[in-house]
Amino acid sequence: MVDILVRNVDETTARRLKEKAAQRGTSVNEAAREALVAFVKADKTELWAKAGQLRKKIGKVSGDSTEIIRGWRDNEDP
Repeated sequence: MVDILVRNVDETTARRLKEKAAQRGTSVNEAAREALVAFVKADKTELWAKAGQLRKKIGKVSGDSTEIIRGWRDNEDP
């Protein structure tokens, strides 16, 4: 884990963070961590870009895997 010190937080933001933490029954630190996680979470544009990179890396996938999957399923030991 990494410790992050945030300086110069305005009074209104600090108060609202404390209020939200109290409403959720969590600490101010936990509320701040949740806010940071939400802020840096990948958005749809980033996720689609990563999916595109993966598609480009893998190349065209063709065929039908239905029979392979059925074979795996049917040959499983109970």
